Amino acid sequence: MEHVQRIVIVGGGTAGWMAAAVLSRALGHLVRIELVESEEIGIVGVGEATIPQIHLLLKLLGIDEHDFMRHTQGSIKLGIQFVDWGRLGDAYIHDFGRPGRPLGMLGFHHYWLRARAGDVAAPLASYSLNAVAAGLNRYDRVESLGDTGIVGLEHAFHFDASLVSKYLRSISEARGVVRTEGRIVDVVLDPESGYVSSVSLASGQTVGGDLFIDCSGFRGLLIEQALGTGYEDWTHWLPCDRAQAVPCASVEPLTPYTRSTARTAGWQWRIPLQHRIGNGHVYSSAYLSDDDARETLMSNLDGEPLAEPRLLRFTTGRRRKFWNRNVVALGLASGFLEPLESTSIHLVQSGLSRLINLFPDGRLAAATTDEYNRQCAYEFERVRDFIILHYHANERGDSPFWIERREMQIPDTLSSRLELFRETGRFVEDAEDLFKESSWLQVMLGQHVEPRAWHPMADLLSDDQLANFLSGIHELIAQRATKLPDHRSYLDRNCPAVAGT
Repeated sequence: MEHVQRIVIVGGGTAGWMAAAVLSRALGHLVRIELVESEEIGIVGVGEATIPQIHLLLKLLGIDEHDFMRHTQGSIKLGIQFVDWGRLGDAYIHDFGRPGRPLGMLGFHHYWLRARAGDVAAPLASYSLNAVAAGLNRYDRVESLGDTGIVGLEHAFHFDASLVSKYLRSISEARGVVRTEGRIVDVVLDPESGYVSSVSLASGQTVGGDLFIDCSGFRGLLIEQALGTGYEDWTHWLPCDRAQAVPCASVEPLTPYTRSTARTAGWQWRIPLQHRIGNGHVYSSAYLSDDDARETLMSNLDGEPLAEPRLLRFTTGRRRKFWNRNVVALGLASGFLEPLESTSIHLVQSGLSRLINLFPDGRLAAATTDEYNRQCAYEFERVRDFIILHYHANERGDSPFWIERREMQIPDTLSSRLELFRETGRFVEDAEDLFKESSWLQVMLGQHVEPRAWHPMADLLSDDQLANFLSGIHELIAQRATKLPDHRSYLDRNCPAVAGT
């Protein structure tokens, strides 16, 4: 059977080298993979936090977690703390765990809602080992709490994106990926099919392929500049269009979570690594000047700045097609969703997973590309809705930005989800949804979206049974969390950063 023989990846960075590592691992000797990148072109490199799905990537590539962390200045991430999002003075955590445990056919939060109405419930976060451990700055590997049905610690990572690219490059080249240094000056299209046939470099070299992976960043060198795919603009829902990023010196304690602090016209991230803290201010230029945004960022650092802030401009949205003709766009070339929930690296990973599942023969059938585009669009739109939720569900009145986000018209897909939860305390989730019930629950309750009811089955327990059920979980989690080592000690013992990284 005829099949794709040559894959050309345009652009390096995290997206490009992740594509090279995954495709070379999955496809082996079936294809020749060449990655073209230029040292003249910098990488954005703001994606320094991840979600637990990254473990699937490490498993596929045969990477030991501790080795990965040692070479990327990695630290543990148990969730994201959100400060000032619902109201000024608020703080809650969206953690990777799951509060409590189900009882019978019913999820924990329905029992908790009933208990809270009777003033016998502690805060929801106190029933999650992830949230309690994060608050104590503690971590260790915990699979589960015995046979109690309570999950252990679910984690992801913070890391230095440039070191991740370097790490994945070494893996890729060891598996036969060819790296070509050069700046692309022309993209050649086949006159009959309109497919990309090759790219031309400033050196005069030509690199041809059957399938091209566009990892060229915001400019979308192949997917947009060459193929004119089009872009779906979501700034009417998510108006932040700029970010300034700067590293600063580390401070103790080394927290095992990302922090997102809402500001006057956006938000500020804080990502603690072993050797420094990554910081950034995402904002809307329609409400805040670059100078004022810079001042806000620099005046809210925990340590001494280690560089000058770097300004990034973007338009939130997605390509109308993620796979157009023989070009698949990944990373920033495929679209942009602000890194509020650390989804940028995951979206590269999931795009690669779909590409492998739908990997074409030599025909590049329309049914294949259509299904790929459907799946990618669905995921982008559901992540979009989850991010919009954070902005829309606010009760702040201190700036026009926040008032307008609360009053804006939101997508029907988000509106129906909010209405169902407000009326019944329930969620309906699709198997393809990235963020599951626990995530929606934590953000909604953390930002004062309150349900009017709980599932009637929660009333089957007597008052004493309900109180004992919740107190047993609360005490068990508190006891287990206090026995965990602190985060810094865990890293020093298991995966201290390699000197020189």
